[in-house]
Amino acid sequence: MLIKDTLDALASIFFPAPCWICDDPLTSASLIPICDLCIGEMQRIDGLQCEGCGRPFASPVVAEAIEKLCFVCRRGSYHFERARSYGFYNDALSGAILLLKYESLNRLGAWFADRLVPIVREQFSGMEFDAVVPVPLHPSRERERGYNQAELIARPLARRLNLKMATYLLVRTRPRPAKSILTLKERWESVRGAYETRTGAKVDKLRILLVDDVFTTGATLDACAKALREAGAASVHGVTVARVVPELTLPRAKQVLRASNLVSERPKEITQAP
Repeated sequence: MLIKDTLDALASIFFPAPCWICDDPLTSASLIPICDLCIGEMQRIDGLQCEGCGRPFASPVVAEAIEKLCFVCRRGSYHFERARSYGFYNDALSGAILLLKYESLNRLGAWFADRLVPIVREQFSGMEFDAVVPVPLHPSRERERGYNQAELIARPLARRLNLKMATYLLVRTRPRPAKSILTLKERWESVRGAYETRTGAKVDKLRILLVDDVFTTGATLDACAKALREAGAASVHGVTVARVVPELTLPRAKQVLRASNLVSERPKEITQAP
C-alpha cells in the first residue's frame, strides 16, 4: 500500500493530467483516467426495483401497491424475462459510458464488466446461462466507430463469469435513424424488426445473457430478446451498465466530449426516455 501511495504521489507530480469527465487533476495513477470523486458518484442501483425490468421504485409503499412490477412490465411489454443495471445514468456514469462509446477508451469495457459481475450473480442468483450476447451495432455503424461498445463490455464479462461469448448469434439488419433525438414512439419503431439471429446460428433452447451499455426505454433489449426467443432461445435476461431514470438531468455530461461535435447532441439523446 505504501509503495502504491508513493507511486500515485509521484505520478500526480510528474505526470499531471485532468480527469476525463470533470477536468479536476488526477491524484492517483490508474488505467482509468477518471478521478476518485467521479467514480464515487457512479451510484449503484440498490433497494427496491421492478422484478421484471429493474426500474427503481420511488418508495416501499409504491412497490407494494403495484406488486413489484412497473407499469410497463405489468402490461407484459418486454420479451426478456428480467433486466438489471449497475447504476443510475447520472453525470459521472454517463460521462464514462460516452468515453467508451465515442472516445475509444476501450479499457473501460473491462472496468464496467467488473461492476456487472456482482449484479449478475446477485440479481440472477440460481439462474444458469449458456452464452453472453452483446447487443450488435449495424455493420455500417461498427465500421464507422471501429468497435461495438457492448461487445467491449460483454467479452470480459463472459470471461469473468466463465460463460461462452456468442457475438455471432445476433445481427442488426437496419441502421438507427440519422435523427439525433428520438421520441419514445420513434425509439420503439427504430428497433422494431431491426435485429435477427444470424443465418445458420443455433439458438434453440439457449439461455442468453444479453449485454448493452444503457437501458433507456428497454426497446433495444426487447427487440433483441424477441429475435432470440423467436429463434428458439429458452430464456433471455438483460444486463446493462446504466439505467436511465427520467428525473436525473445530465448537465455535466456535455463536457465529456468537449473536443467533439457530438457534445451538444449525444447526452440529450439519452435523456428523452419517459
